[in-house]
Amino acid sequence: MPRRPHPVRLRAPQAKGPPLSSATKVPGAQPRERKKLRFPSFSVQILLGLAFGVLLGWLALALGPQADGETPNGLTTTLDTIGSSFVTLLKAIVPPLIFTAIVASIANLRTVTNAARLAGQTLLWFAITSAIAVAIGIGLGLVFQPGHNTTLTTAEAAEPSSTGTWLDFLNGLIPTNVLGLGAKTSVEAGADGALSAETGISFNVLQILVVALVIGIAALKSGAKADPFLAFNKSALAIVQKVLWWIIRLAPLGTMGLIGNAVATYGWESLRSLASFSVAIYVGLALVLFVVYPVLLKANGLGVIAWFKGAWPAIQLAFVSRSSVGTMPVTQRVTERNLGVPSEYASFAVPLGSTTKMDGCASIYPAISAIFVAQIFGIDLSLTDYLLIAFVSVVGSAATAGLTGAMVMLTLTLSTLGLPLAGVGLLLAVDPILDMGRTAVNVAGQTLVPTIVAKREGILDLEQYRAASSEHLFDEDDAAQGDVQGAAQDGAAQDDRELAEAGSRA
Repeated sequence: MPRRPHPVRLRAPQAKGPPLSSATKVPGAQPRERKKLRFPSFSVQILLGLAFGVLLGWLALALGPQADGETPNGLTTTLDTIGSSFVTLLKAIVPPLIFTAIVASIANLRTVTNAARLAGQTLLWFAITSAIAVAIGIGLGLVFQPGHNTTLTTAEAAEPSSTGTWLDFLNGLIPTNVLGLGAKTSVEAGADGALSAETGISFNVLQILVVALVIGIAALKSGAKADPFLAFNKSALAIVQKVLWWIIRLAPLGTMGLIGNAVATYGWESLRSLASFSVAIYVGLALVLFVVYPVLLKANGLGVIAWFKGAWPAIQLAFVSRSSVGTMPVTQRVTERNLGVPSEYASFAVPLGSTTKMDGCASIYPAISAIFVAQIFGIDLSLTDYLLIAFVSVVGSAATAGLTGAMVMLTLTLSTLGLPLAGVGLLLAVDPILDMGRTAVNVAGQTLVPTIVAKREGILDLEQYRAASSEHLFDEDDAAQGDVQGAAQDGAAQDDRELAEAGSRA
């Protein structure tokens, strides 16, 4: 008889070393731990980007321009591209963020009984902090005498390319279209005589704010008919915020490009002729940020260290980006997530502050600059003039909300005092260096005021405020990532168990 073949039994390979999973119960065996890749904290990443940016900037500065003596070298161009691209991405997300956040906050005001009081308190504290800042600016201008301690002369003055007027406030309030967008075309003649046209699209934050407020109020008045729209807006806001934090994750890289390009482009040579003026500006900014703001926090029963820890990511980004509007998404996030301000209120106060709350650009800087211009042109200022400086600084920042730049605010101050606008041209050389500090103080104030108002109105989450940390910025993303990692670990453990069971059956 032919021999019957024996059935072939497949045996599972025997595992070597430690057990495959905790499901395999072997005496004395330890469960296998999966190592997680840990990155430095977000604040540390920003500081590293800042350090690398300074080093690369000095390297680019040492390399100098290309052979023609005017074209920047490749490293400078690369740093400029990285930094400007990051700021462009931030600014691109600002319009949909402002619109959806404001509409959502208006819809949520149905649950807030003191909405009008919150708005009034916000504007009041904007004025209080601006008045303190401008008083410091006037005092430092009189102490440092920057116009008498400079090598510049009036012959070097030049008329500014743009100016600010009181009508700009009204023009900025009236939207040119429902999106608050504008287009501008510029025509330039090249060296060969050929004409080139360039069209750019810009947005007006104040106009978008007004449009969103009107649509949000109209949605509330429409009742149940507006529920589908409000639900869509809520979903759109969630999507915009997700895209926003993908962009914010690039902040360390953007920081490196921005600060590196600033060092390579401007260096510190331009500070020599305006050293006294520059020192006065930075002393004023430091007094506001490290003295006035902490005193106001203490007076309202809030911890100073907790505020700095919570607001620092936005202050850092503002310093290197030189853009309050570009930093606004981070400013709003830290105000809500780190400092404990309710989102219903923060989504209104922060966008408003990004256009009108400028203790650096609209208070300290124009006060000291106006005194500088008056001194260098030999014009004596009276008490009335100093009061006008304070008035313009407290009220006038809203008049330039539709425009950009501290220089525009300065022209408004000078024109109100009757001082020569040509004095603005004397300060252009150091403006980029001073603008970093000005913007940082602007953004710090934009987080401070909502925090103080929320505390005074009893709606601040004190427990969240005391636990403020820059790492709270990404709690939602980290939680989602943790869920994915947990699911992956569960799946791996399930595979281990099945393999172990197959081995035991064999």
